[in-house]
Amino acid sequence: MKRVAFKMKLKAGKAAEYKKRHDEIWPELAELIRSSGVYDYSIFLDEETNILFACQKVSGEGGSQDLGSLEIVQRWWAYMADLMETNPDKSPVSIPLGEVFRLE
Repeated sequence: MKRVAFKMKLKAGKAAEYKKRHDEIWPELAELIRSSGVYDYSIFLDEETNILFACQKVSGEGGSQDLGSLEIVQRWWAYMADLMETNPDKSPVSIPLGEVFRLE
Protein backbone atom coordinates (compact mmCIF):
# COMPACT_ATOMS: atom_id res chain seq x y z
CA MET A 1 0.00 0.00 0.00
CA LYS A 2 1.19 3.47 -0.81
CA ARG A 3 -0.29 6.85 -0.02
CA VAL A 4 -0.54 9.58 -2.63
CA ALA A 5 -1.21 13.26 -1.96
CA PHE A 6 -1.61 16.15 -4.35
CA LYS A 7 -3.11 19.61 -4.50
CA MET A 8 -5.32 21.35 -7.02
CA LYS A 9 -6.85 24.83 -7.22
CA LEU A 10 -10.57 25.55 -7.15
CA LYS A 11 -11.90 28.72 -8.75
CA ALA A 12 -13.37 31.29 -6.34
CA GLY A 13 -17.03 30.76 -5.51
CA LYS A 14 -17.13 27.20 -6.86
CA ALA A 15 -16.88 25.18 -3.62
CA ALA A 16 -20.57 24.28 -3.31
CA GLU A 17 -20.81 23.11 -6.92
CA TYR A 18 -17.54 21.15 -6.62
CA LYS A 19 -18.91 19.33 -3.56
CA LYS A 20 -22.28 18.71 -5.26
CA ARG A 21 -20.67 17.16 -8.32
CA HIS A 22 -18.50 14.90 -6.18
CA ASP A 23 -21.48 13.91 -4.04
CA GLU A 24 -23.05 12.76 -7.33
CA ILE A 25 -19.91 11.16 -8.80
CA TRP A 26 -20.71 8.93 -11.74
CA PRO A 27 -20.94 5.34 -10.48
CA GLU A 28 -18.87 4.03 -13.38
CA LEU A 29 -16.10 6.54 -12.58
CA ALA A 30 -16.11 5.59 -8.90
CA GLU A 31 -15.88 1.92 -9.87
CA LEU A 32 -12.99 2.62 -12.24
CA ILE A 33 -11.09 4.43 -9.49
CA ARG A 34 -11.70 1.58 -7.05
CA SER A 35 -10.74 -1.07 -9.60
CA SER A 36 -7.45 0.75 -10.22
CA GLY A 37 -6.49 0.02 -6.60
CA VAL A 38 -7.45 3.38 -5.09
CA TYR A 39 -9.25 3.35 -1.75
CA ASP A 40 -9.67 5.70 1.19
CA TYR A 41 -9.68 8.68 -1.19
CA SER A 42 -10.48 12.09 0.31
CA ILE A 43 -10.35 15.64 -0.98
CA PHE A 44 -10.24 18.57 1.44
CA LEU A 45 -10.70 22.28 0.75
CA ASP A 46 -8.82 25.19 2.30
CA GLU A 47 -11.51 27.85 1.94
CA GLU A 48 -9.06 30.72 2.48
CA THR A 49 -6.90 29.79 -0.52
CA ASN A 50 -9.28 27.59 -2.58
CA ILE A 51 -6.59 24.90 -2.54
CA LEU A 52 -7.90 21.34 -2.75
CA PHE A 53 -5.81 18.72 -0.94
CA ALA A 54 -6.32 15.14 -2.08
CA CYS A 55 -5.06 12.03 -0.34
CA GLN A 56 -5.58 8.42 -1.37
CA LYS A 57 -4.32 5.00 -0.49
CA VAL A 58 -3.36 2.79 -3.38
CA SER A 59 -2.78 -0.94 -3.55
CA GLY A 60 -0.46 -1.66 -6.44
CA GLU A 61 1.56 0.75 -8.50
CA GLY A 62 -1.05 3.04 -10.05
CA GLY A 63 -3.45 5.62 -8.71
CA SER A 64 -6.18 7.92 -9.91
CA GLN A 65 -3.54 10.19 -11.43
CA ASP A 66 -2.68 7.42 -13.91
CA LEU A 67 -6.16 7.10 -15.47
CA GLY A 68 -6.10 10.20 -17.68
CA SER A 69 -5.97 8.33 -20.98
CA LEU A 70 -9.41 6.80 -20.37
CA GLU A 71 -12.45 8.36 -22.03
CA ILE A 72 -14.58 8.51 -18.89
CA VAL A 73 -11.83 10.34 -17.01
CA GLN A 74 -11.49 12.83 -19.86
CA ARG A 75 -15.27 13.41 -19.77
CA TRP A 76 -15.07 14.02 -15.99
CA TRP A 77 -12.27 16.52 -16.52
CA ALA A 78 -14.36 18.39 -19.09
CA TYR A 79 -17.35 18.33 -16.71
CA MET A 80 -15.22 19.78 -13.87
CA ALA A 81 -13.15 22.24 -15.94
CA ASP A 82 -15.39 25.24 -15.21
CA LEU A 83 -14.70 24.83 -11.48
CA MET A 84 -10.92 24.37 -11.34
CA GLU A 85 -7.62 25.50 -12.76
CA THR A 86 -6.91 23.14 -15.65
CA ASN A 87 -4.27 22.22 -18.19
CA PRO A 88 -4.99 22.63 -21.95
CA ASP A 89 -6.41 19.06 -22.07
CA LYS A 90 -8.87 20.03 -19.28
CA SER A 91 -7.10 17.85 -16.70
CA PRO A 92 -6.85 19.59 -13.34
CA VAL A 93 -3.56 21.26 -12.58
CA SER A 94 -2.33 18.76 -10.02
CA ILE A 95 0.81 19.15 -7.96
CA PRO A 96 2.17 16.07 -6.18
CA LEU A 97 3.00 16.50 -2.50
CA GLY A 98 5.78 14.71 -0.67
CA GLU A 99 5.23 13.31 2.78
CA VAL A 100 7.22 15.03 5.51
CA PHE A 101 5.67 13.46 8.61
CA ARG A 102 3.61 10.41 9.50
CA LEU A 103 2.40 9.13 12.87
CA GLU A 104 0.94 5.64 12.95
